[in-house]
Amino acid sequence: MALELDLRGKRADEIEPALDSYLNDASLANLREVRIIHGFGTGVVRQIVRDFLASHPLVKSFRSGGKGEGGDGATVVEL
Repeated sequence: MALELDLRGKRADEIEPALDSYLNDASLANLREVRIIHGFGTGVVRQIVRDFLASHPLVKSFRSGGKGEGGDGATVVEL
């Protein structure tokens, strides 16, 4: 099970299903923290990801990536 999901280049309608499936798999694998890579771009993918995470039942918290984690081009999720 990968510790990160790369969503760069995905279409808007592909993001939520991919993210939901990944979070479910990560939870079943007992991962406590994962990283979602969405890139910088226009910020649309980042906003879709964070809006989705805010209401997902498996997500305890999330934050922008820190130094060495992708900065604002990634979101670190605590499950």
